[in-house]
Amino acid sequence: MPRIAFLDPGSRDSGLYGPFLTGMKELGYIEGKNIAIQPRFANGDLDRLPALAKELADLKPDVMLAQSTPGVRAVLATKTMAPIVMVAVGDPVGSGFVASLGRPGGNVTGMSILTSDVSPKLLEMLKTTIPKLSRVAVLVNSANANSTVSLKNIEAAAGSMDLKVLPTRVSVVGELDAAIAAIAKQHPDALLIPGDPLFRLNARKIAALALRHKLPLASTNSELVEAGGLFSYGASIADSYRRAAAYVDKILKGAKPADLPVEQSSKFELVINGKTAAALGIKVPQSMRITAEKVIE
Repeated sequence: MPRIAFLDPGSRDSGLYGPFLTGMKELGYIEGKNIAIQPRFANGDLDRLPALAKELADLKPDVMLAQSTPGVRAVLATKTMAPIVMVAVGDPVGSGFVASLGRPGGNVTGMSILTSDVSPKLLEMLKTTIPKLSRVAVLVNSANANSTVSLKNIEAAAGSMDLKVLPTRVSVVGELDAAIAAIAKQHPDALLIPGDPLFRLNARKIAALALRHKLPLASTNSELVEAGGLFSYGASIADSYRRAAAYVDKILKGAKPADLPVEQSSKFELVINGKTAAALGIKVPQSMRITAEKVIE
């Protein structure tokens, strides 16, 4: 029976393990019947990823699936020879995971969510939603190289829109309270948070802090909006998990990761929290509401 190692920075009930199982089932694989899946969850503690990755690598699986840039990096650090399928990685080329999207060249392939490219789009949406927008705080994870790329893209877009960017960096969950309090003291017109597992896994805490300081929050992670942020726009991570099953299937049938082009997410979702908009006195344009995948009222 083929064995699949599954490494996720989040928890089993985060709503992402299910889509992967669904994708596998669509291809004829049933967990425990004709395939064995060995999952490990960091439950939001990214520092646990290296140990969990080694634990999975030592099991000698046929394929390893890892989510996020830190997750893939942790798996690669084990020096495993198993094929690796990545999910929800923003910049696999810039992170050094693959030589190119079309020709990965090594033992890594999978799904890219283009986090870095979507972040400037959030800035445009904020400008549309908040016409007086002039100062935007940006919270980034200094431990994630992809966040640095996102920040550069945001700053470049802000320059053409005559907006001032106020960056704040954190690397662990314990720094969030002080960071958002410091952001609030700068009196920005909005808070933009590029996609990152640290922020996605601590969505409730961040959204609560943003609401407390009356900061309109926009992110690429819908979890932050479900928890109380203003709106999100980004690739559907759940859809990426479902589609990652196709990579696992091809590899089990003999394909090499080096020959499987990295697939870029094609399903992007706009989620708006109408309750938060009302609480902050913000009127979200009707043009955004009618194109939203979901409006929370």
